Amino acid sequence: MCYNFKIFNSIKELPEEWNSIIGQHNIMLSEEYFCVLEESKPTNMKYSFVGFFSDEDLIGGALFQYLNFIEHKSFQKGEILCSIRNFLAKQLSKDVMILGNNMLTGQNGFYFNTLKISTEKAITILNEASKGVANVFGKTSLVIYKDYQKSFLKNFDKEKFKSFYRFSVQPNMILNIKPEWKSFEDYSNDLSKKYRARLKSAKKKIDGIQKRELDIESIKKYQNEMNILYQNVAENAPFNTFFLTKNHFESMKQNLQENFKVFGYFFNEKLIGFYTLILNNNDIDTYFLGYDKEIQKEKKIYLNMLFDMTEFGISNQSKRIVFGRTALEIKSTVGAEPVEIFGLIKHNNKAINPFMEKIFTSLNPKVGWIQRKPFK
Repeated sequence: MCYNFKIFNSIKELPEEWNSIIGQHNIMLSEEYFCVLEESKPTNMKYSFVGFFSDEDLIGGALFQYLNFIEHKSFQKGEILCSIRNFLAKQLSKDVMILGNNMLTGQNGFYFNTLKISTEKAITILNEASKGVANVFGKTSLVIYKDYQKSFLKNFDKEKFKSFYRFSVQPNMILNIKPEWKSFEDYSNDLSKKYRARLKSAKKKIDGIQKRELDIESIKKYQNEMNILYQNVAENAPFNTFFLTKNHFESMKQNLQENFKVFGYFFNEKLIGFYTLILNNNDIDTYFLGYDKEIQKEKKIYLNMLFDMTEFGISNQSKRIVFGRTALEIKSTVGAEPVEIFGLIKHNNKAINPFMEKIFTSLNPKVGWIQRKPFK
């Protein structure tokens, strides 16, 4: 069996059967999502798509991203420590090539038809493809393979991956929706007395605020406000590798249609918060959000968003809600549980790479948190 790969730098170059073989299994590897990257990628990002073939038959695909950090401040908040971290980060990691999607949590980097290629062979050809893509992007400071569950790590035990440091940062918070939850009331009844009271209190706090789904015209209308609210949250995060462009949510809706949902919160007809969801087969991936920080404190907007996302997932009959790796503790209060995820990282400077463990742990912001158990 002859396996080979081709690198594509535009969706116009993709094989006609891309979606039927790859995109249908993960919307983040679909032509529609790749259109979003072409139209509204972050300014410090480039990308390549890779198709894998058995002879002439398409059997898999992958997404590689390139991020440039020269003009981007990864560590936020303007503190002296952040300034030092930014300086060190730029000296050690001016740019990075990622197998995967740095805009989402989880393994959204590749798909293979395992009936036509073994996982071992797939990982081998992925590694070969990463070298080919590196020639397209140019040699980067870092190479990262991102977001694999522990059970999958054994596939990287080969000699060719000895130079990579295996790391784990914050876990992916996932809510598994129980089959018996036919309504949000069923979910509420499953909560312990303490957390059910917390739910009722949060719902009372948001009295007077209207929530509605935004269509494409509404997204265009409120685009500036959404960007300001998004920046309120993004700029307050301790670590960021990119910022969304102003037209990103419009592009997501235009291309993903009903698989991308935007819900806005209005107070006196003013948009004061929003959240977004990606419907990905049986999963719902929570995406970016924003809110007015002052109103959020008073009205518990973020907690209400988490409850509203949960209610949507139940009514949509999804199996899981992928909440991502931020705000871990509050997400656990609505029932999300941590799933440890791992990555592999290598510095292309052979003098620096042996020290990647020390460098990574010193630059990676640690977040302490307590896992809550809200169910009876």
